[in-house]
Amino acid sequence: MFRGSSIVALDDKFRLAVPKKFRDKLFEQNSSLIVTAHPDKCLVLYNLLSWTPIEKKLMSLSSFDPKISTLQRLLVGYADEVDPDKAGRILLSASLREFAGIQQEIIMLGQGSHFEIWDKSTWSKKINSTVKNLNLENFHELEGFSL
Repeated sequence: MFRGSSIVALDDKFRLAVPKKFRDKLFEQNSSLIVTAHPDKCLVLYNLLSWTPIEKKLMSLSSFDPKISTLQRLLVGYADEVDPDKAGRILLSASLREFAGIQQEIIMLGQGSHFEIWDKSTWSKKINSTVKNLNLENFHELEGFSL
């Protein structure tokens, strides 16, 4: 399970050095990694073992539904299969960087089964706006939940 966040600077070749604390689990069984687009204009990073069932399920749905075909285009169309180098770095392609507006500094957010990868300044604006406008009243899914 991936949790926590890390701020990482891409190198001159636009490689992301996956933080050591995440490498063992993410690179388990020498699996390739999948980096793809997310509808929120960020990237998501999965190991191939976790990604495969998601891709199969998504591609089994009808592409005649415009919402489904949009998700298929984003998630499968942008998907890059990448292998980390010996230093634990992965290349973020130009098309993915452009999609997510990634410049040089990113934040990796653990989301249980995967990571979200955001341009640091984009994430800062998004999370500040989200927290400012957060209203949990009448949020029935959280009944009985407490921190």
